[in-house]
Amino acid sequence: MDKDIEAGIQSGRLDDDQRKETQYETQREVDSFEEVDLARIEQVYRKLDWRIIPAFWVLYFMCSAIRSNVGLAQTMNEAQGHDLEQVLHLTAKQTSTGLALFYVCYVIFDFPSNLIMTRLSPRVWMSRIVISVGIIGSCMAAMKAAWSLYLLRLLLGVVIAGMWPGMAYYLTLFYPPSRTGKRIGYYFTAAQVSASVVGLVSAGFQEMDGLGGLVGFQWMFLLYGLVGILVGFSLLWWLPERPLPPGQARERPKWKSWLPDNKPALTGEDARIHYEDLTRVYHPREWTFKDLGNVILDWRLWPLVMMYFGVVGVGIGVQNYGTVIIQGANPNLTGVQLSLLFAPIWVMDLIAILLVTPLSDRFHQHRALFFSVPVLIQIAGLLVTSYAGSASNPWPRYGGLLMVGFGLGPTVPITMTWTNEIFQGRHGEVGVAAASALVSGLGNLGSILTTYALYTGWAADAKKGPAQYRKSNLVMVGILCLSILSAAVMTLLLKFVGRNQAQKSSAQQSSSGSSVRRGEGGLVMDGAARRELTERGFGRLWWSKR
Repeated sequence: MDKDIEAGIQSGRLDDDQRKETQYETQREVDSFEEVDLARIEQVYRKLDWRIIPAFWVLYFMCSAIRSNVGLAQTMNEAQGHDLEQVLHLTAKQTSTGLALFYVCYVIFDFPSNLIMTRLSPRVWMSRIVISVGIIGSCMAAMKAAWSLYLLRLLLGVVIAGMWPGMAYYLTLFYPPSRTGKRIGYYFTAAQVSASVVGLVSAGFQEMDGLGGLVGFQWMFLLYGLVGILVGFSLLWWLPERPLPPGQARERPKWKSWLPDNKPALTGEDARIHYEDLTRVYHPREWTFKDLGNVILDWRLWPLVMMYFGVVGVGIGVQNYGTVIIQGANPNLTGVQLSLLFAPIWVMDLIAILLVTPLSDRFHQHRALFFSVPVLIQIAGLLVTSYAGSASNPWPRYGGLLMVGFGLGPTVPITMTWTNEIFQGRHGEVGVAAASALVSGLGNLGSILTTYALYTGWAADAKKGPAQYRKSNLVMVGILCLSILSAAVMTLLLKFVGRNQAQKSSAQQSSSGSSVRRGEGGLVMDGAARRELTERGFGRLWWSKR
């Protein structure tokens, strides 16, 4: 490369001609790398998909079912006096308090849980989370009063903390950030299928009401919890440990001696190709408190938190109060009918995930757009749910909930993927672990808002009538507007504040013909990082010939 360009790289100042030349050379090298290796690299990542994504899907399905089935318990067997509030003698405020306490602990413990995971075995930590969730979930069948609901929801929040950001962090040990959005979306569909299946299966649990002295929701808590325990133990064999460089033997400390051995994710030539493509994950360094401080002080963290605050708050609000909202629109529905109507909301959510998240990966430089459009659909759906229909025809309000479900789907995976992309490049492994935990943990303050302060927790808004829950819906519209504004602010700041850093990093990457080198901040710039300089676009999709 020309010496003048090299001097410009070091100073961070390049004129237009120099910048065009570096961009041309970068594109030429990326294209060359793709022509030779991309098809084979795709095979390697597909092998990883079959090993990791099904395990994560089952993990997330069970944890989502156990976490959210308390929402369904509010309307199960209500006509028989066997719903959650009547059996535990709860007021509406006590119920909303119990739901919110889970998120209080989740917010507090998300960050330390994810940091512990970076120092211990990721697969063991994920297994521990699921086993603990199963134990607490099964114990919920024994609840007798408000205090037991409070205690178990608190404990559930403690043990499940770190699950969602931990899964996002775990993916970055095997995939480059530009490939994680689709995969987060794949296992995030487990939450939607869980919501649908739990809603449908709860109709069956209601038929078990009184069997063995247990009411319907107690059978639901007990059986889901026991299955969760079994899934948690199976993950010790199922999930792979973090990858090692080819030829390096894994050391087993004494505390791991009792754990079962499991097969590495990749072996032989596949392991070598993965090492060359994603070298950055094979050379982690132990983080320090200074590293954590740098992550926390990075301004890029806070718009992501605000984005997550709105969409996860609405998602959890609909998950916990979906049947309550439907019942408010049509009070004549039975508990079984409410459960059956709850499921299609999450089918719409699932469809949106499968449609949008793969495109957000292929056009990864436009994450904000793929985030904001679904949020606008959520806002429109909440307005329809609030104002459409009438007492004689409440179904348009239900249609609004289906719109909300569709809009919810891709927003959470895209936020977490964008977090991985930004913080892995600037802060390395600890950046992903800390930032994903903070975005998830602090963002779930939105869940506390929607579960504690809105719907049944807002007495004046819960009064029966055509305007029931309207104010709660409008509050959720407000926090969604905050999410869109935060995405716009993030995009503008990255473009103007971070532009010089991005140009310098891109130029540094293009100054070497090697597919593996050191880039910004001393981080490894491997084959995957070089390809991320450009978007894949619509190329190599199933309808493409190349």
